[in-house]
Amino acid sequence: MRICFVGRGRLGAFAKDYAYSEEDLIIFGFEGMGEVSYEKELKGESDFFEEAARLSKKAKGVVVCGCVTDTRGHKRKSAVVAENGKLTGVSDMLNVIDGEVSCGGAIRVYETKLGRMGVVVAEDINFPDVVKALSLCGSDFIVCPFGRVVNSLQQVLLRSYAYCYGIPIFFCGDGYCMIAEPSGMLAFSSPHSPITAEFENIREYHLIETRRRGFYCAEE
Repeated sequence: MRICFVGRGRLGAFAKDYAYSEEDLIIFGFEGMGEVSYEKELKGESDFFEEAARLSKKAKGVVVCGCVTDTRGHKRKSAVVAENGKLTGVSDMLNVIDGEVSCGGAIRVYETKLGRMGVVVAEDINFPDVVKALSLCGSDFIVCPFGRVVNSLQQVLLRSYAYCYGIPIFFCGDGYCMIAEPSGMLAFSSPHSPITAEFENIREYHLIETRRRGFYCAEE
């Protein structure tokens, strides 16, 4: 799997200047689109979603871009997903800290040519239940677009989640990007943008057994 991380800069400028090499996955942080109004998108007054779709078509892959979506004054941190020239969907951040923006309503797993892709939006990465739910829902890998990275907290969390839930996580923020693999190690990390990495997603399954008291079925 060939992954391009774009933590800094706009999606439109990247699409215009970048020499395409058919990336399987392109991930933008929250500078990629900035703020997007659904109303303006529907009226044709802006074309941020269309830009993402066009880029996915040129790259012949999947594009995930962080942004702030505006639904008539209700603003949410979101991630736009496009594949092969089509807008696949938008995921919203579920957990809002101190009312910075509005919260979303559900997590989503996307069926892509790369496999089942779970999306964790921005600060949702601080909540392990989100990653656990995406893993239990059958995600083959998780993508997390993020804002400004100011310390090593995200690295610690991602390595822990990847190990505990057995799923690779691709993280892209302003200042740092990385790939945490199920071994708990980093397969890739860099402060540069844009930058491309190769990753082979090896799916492993193990039988885990436990013994507990009780939990028996009553005889009828």
